[in-house]
Amino acid sequence: MIYNEVRRKTRCVRVGGVQIGGTAPIAVQSMTNTDPHDFEATHSQVKALAAAGCDIVRLTVPDMEAAEVLARLKNADVGVPLVADIHYDYRVAVRCAEVGVDKIRINPGNIGDETRVRAVVEACRLHRVPIRIGVNGGSLERHILEKHGAPTPEALAESAFYHIGLLEKYGFYDTVVSIKASDVATMIAANRLVAAACDYPIHLGVTEAGDAKRGSIKSAIGVGALLADGIGDTVRVSLTADPTEEVSAAREILSALQIAGQSGMNIVSCPTCGRTKIDLIELVARFEAAAREEGLLQKPLRVALMGCPVNGPGEAREADVGICGGTHEALLIKKGEIIEKIPENEVIARLIAEIKQM
Repeated sequence: MIYNEVRRKTRCVRVGGVQIGGTAPIAVQSMTNTDPHDFEATHSQVKALAAAGCDIVRLTVPDMEAAEVLARLKNADVGVPLVADIHYDYRVAVRCAEVGVDKIRINPGNIGDETRVRAVVEACRLHRVPIRIGVNGGSLERHILEKHGAPTPEALAESAFYHIGLLEKYGFYDTVVSIKASDVATMIAANRLVAAACDYPIHLGVTEAGDAKRGSIKSAIGVGALLADGIGDTVRVSLTADPTEEVSAAREILSALQIAGQSGMNIVSCPTCGRTKIDLIELVARFEAAAREEGLLQKPLRVALMGCPVNGPGEAREADVGICGGTHEALLIKKGEIIEKIPENEVIARLIAEIKQM
């Protein structure tokens, strides 16, 4: 509940059917990694991301051919808003606005001179397409990098406001801002600086975070710290992995923070010790697999799987449903009350059955 109590007030930006900012739920994003010229492969991956719970999908659009593929995707009813990721060629951004993309992500500093930035802004205004300004520690403007000597939080924030100023110069305010870095502490500090000085919605992410394990940990720290501050309106967990894993990791971060209205199942389990007399490690793995297969992980429930009578009864009583392990058996506890004692080999089936009834 922490995020909703301290949430930063922002203006609202609509991306297709998804609202970013204001009081809207935090939108989860990912990005395709298919060949942007391959309609079938990209269409398949967008659909897979939507099925995994992704709210907004971004695609790289390097040239006009890819822009036409995007136009086909927009007409294919993929079920989620699509964002065009544009670098260097402003004409591609203009074309994406014309074909009805739901948002354009640009770095105004690498689009070209101000006449080209203005052309993109005017196309987006005409077609009611919002813009995400994307600041990245790996691609700061030369004059800002020379001034600060490194991609410091202050440098990233200065870059963000430089880009915001370019859009505001031409009267464009339908903007989302992202400030990303591969260094977690830098990313956190830069976002705090920007959040304190404007009311634009913020897209959170630790960029180039690494593989599924390392990247998820970095993202949980960076994104989680800011969400706990009330900062952030949409998130992407960037992983060197299947993009659907990004969606799963992002959902886990939201669930861990118990953000109202967006929390899936919160599984509480002990690390085990010498007091544990049931195979809790296997039970937890089997429970999560079974809950996933039954489509139950999105249910906003607290489920406790505890191994011994020390902390087990307390955690299970505080959960919606849970077990407290004994010797090859467990107490089933629901809403604070002991329901029955069950054999170890029946634990998973009974928990799943109880959750389905709730």
